[in-house]
Amino acid sequence: MIETRAKLAGAQALIEHLQLTIAKMKREHFGPRSERSQRLLDQLELQLEELVAATAEDEVKVEQARIAVEGHTRRQSIRRSFPAHLPRQRIVYPAPAACPCCGGTKLSKIGEDVTETLDVEPRRWFVTQHVREKFSCRSCERIAQPPAPFHAIARGYAGPSLLAMILVAKYANHQPLNRQCEQYDREGIELPLTTMADHVGACTAELLPLYELIKAHVFAADRVHGDDTTVPVLAKVQTRTGRLWVYVRDDQPFGGKDPPAAVYFYSADREAIHPARHLAGYSGILQADAYAGFNALYKPDREIGSITQAACWAHARRKFFELADVASKARNKSTKALSPMAMAAVQKMDAIFAAERAISGRPAHERLALRRSDVTPLVDELLAWMRGERAKLSRHNDVAKAMDYMLKRIEAFTRFLTDGRICLSNNAAERALRGIALGRKAWLFAGSNRGGERAAVMFTLIQTAKLNGIDPQAWLADVLGRIADHNSQRLDQLLPWNWKAAAQQLAA
Repeated sequence: MIETRAKLAGAQALIEHLQLTIAKMKREHFGPRSERSQRLLDQLELQLEELVAATAEDEVKVEQARIAVEGHTRRQSIRRSFPAHLPRQRIVYPAPAACPCCGGTKLSKIGEDVTETLDVEPRRWFVTQHVREKFSCRSCERIAQPPAPFHAIARGYAGPSLLAMILVAKYANHQPLNRQCEQYDREGIELPLTTMADHVGACTAELLPLYELIKAHVFAADRVHGDDTTVPVLAKVQTRTGRLWVYVRDDQPFGGKDPPAAVYFYSADREAIHPARHLAGYSGILQADAYAGFNALYKPDREIGSITQAACWAHARRKFFELADVASKARNKSTKALSPMAMAAVQKMDAIFAAERAISGRPAHERLALRRSDVTPLVDELLAWMRGERAKLSRHNDVAKAMDYMLKRIEAFTRFLTDGRICLSNNAAERALRGIALGRKAWLFAGSNRGGERAAVMFTLIQTAKLNGIDPQAWLADVLGRIADHNSQRLDQLLPWNWKAAAQQLAA
């Protein structure tokens, strides 16, 4: 037992060390994503999870042994405090009728000890009855009755909260409808797959006006982030590859006051005609990777004005990082040797990213001034080093190809030094696509091109709600309950940022 206690003490110390390390790394790398740091952070969190689980198991065994051997001892425990908004359910244990020492019955309360545990109740299903009473007029013998209420979807029997739960589970939590059906069936609720699919299609049609308003808001920005990812689409023989495109408006890095938003589009392929159609009315700054389909948008003779190209340093850094990633090469048993030159490039870029993190959130003019004093010398040093080393390498060398990716687009990569609105990376768009990349493992493929278009609408609504710090399910439930009889000229009141402001005013 003494040996077990010693192991527990050592494990507890290691847990505290890992928690401190993880907290420090999250604080340092909360800005632009670093592959090496994130991989190490994931590994630490996994190690912490396993260690905490094992420690808890050992503590239970030690506690059981202590109860058997030293029943009178009490171990001091430190419990976390739970959120204040959660309701408390008090269970008061009966007080002793007499003093256990002397048997006296004159007991007076001097205080109490409260131990809190977090628990949850199963989901509560209920049926809402909409009652419209009928009245007969004694004068004219006619019947009067209140008008029928608007339903979230026409002739639908699902309430707005249920519809919102289905939509968020499908598009935010990536649970296909067939799995939701199985889950509801276990809870005693029969919701056929076809009925749920009908509800999803009807809700998408109802919410389409909000999608159009969000799209207009995104493309009214001076600068947008753009990116795309693959989406497997069901076909007759095998799946084919469609694309989901995203354009993100986020003015917060340069102190903008306009709310953030993201709009998604679906296409059956990756032809250049699709971004040309998406950005047909836009003329501002596009922060994106070096996809050739965007090149036509950057031409100065474009009819409504050219789009200014701003390249992504995270993409450029990743090319060097892959050549210097020790863990990846060990895992894949790669025969290629690590490149010290690529490691040096990564370290120089990391210094630029660190300087940029220090000025995030400042107004554009302040960012520009600080970049000129702090960031420009680092960029000049990197480019001078890169040009010198590139001259020594063959054009077939992997490091040379990574250098050429930047040197051939040097104007787009250095444009952020002359415009405080431009970010160093395109991480805003990549974050908007990360959930889809993870979700593909759950839903496997889209059912059709129409299904991809529906997904684009719902991803737009859900991601925009998340960007504004709103629970998508609560927002969709309220909107679906109101949009049918809401004034069509004032639909902007239902947009996430306006809805949030109205809710805050009502709460105040």
